[in-house]
Amino acid sequence: MASSGTYNFTLTNGEATLAALERVQIRHPEIRQEHMLTARREINLLFSEWSNRQVNLWEVTQLTVSLVQGTASYSIPSNVVMILDAYRSLNFGTATQIDSFMYPISRSIYATIADKFDQAPPTTFWFDRLINPTVTMWPVPDSGGPYTFVYYGVTQVQDANIPSGETPNIPYRWLDALVAGMAYRLARVYPHQDRPSLETDRKRDYDEAWGVAASQDTENVPFTITPSISTYYYRR
Repeated sequence: MASSGTYNFTLTNGEATLAALERVQIRHPEIRQEHMLTARREINLLFSEWSNRQVNLWEVTQLTVSLVQGTASYSIPSNVVMILDAYRSLNFGTATQIDSFMYPISRSIYATIADKFDQAPPTTFWFDRLINPTVTMWPVPDSGGPYTFVYYGVTQVQDANIPSGETPNIPYRWLDALVAGMAYRLARVYPHQDRPSLETDRKRDYDEAWGVAASQDTENVPFTITPSISTYYYRR
């Protein structure tokens, strides 16, 4: 028999819920409206957990901010939970575009800078992870632009709803981790009187499924560490 030749398998949020409920011994005839309401809450809490367990490569998006001379701080979309790599682009989107990598600094390092409003081509940025996050440039952009702050932001996983055949905002390789994670969370809500170890069992299943998926959610590239020894010299 020939294989299907297709790559379309996925789960709706509703199907993932049914699979998770089965894993906690709640069969289809037993499902009530409260189960579905609980599942909607738990799947979104699970996605909130995943937004903290970074990096989720499928949520990495290239975003831009147009920099203004003399302006240090800029708003970042509230769904951005992490900034990975960033660079300052001169004449962004033109044939004369020139990019320079920018380095992140912490709040503490930014606080130590004496000349916070000194104007020059920005070389560092501070990402302030507020409810409404901001990014602050240093040095402050000067008149040598136009500069564009280009960054790879990791956004939170989209909200999940159960009805209407909605599908989760995750790739195929994370489907098993989704069901395992929901089953673990539902086991905490609906403990099984005949299986006192159910929550522990589902937690073990989830840890294994998450570990497998997370180990593959990486870029398959060489990793090198090069020490900087240019300032080393011999002293007597």
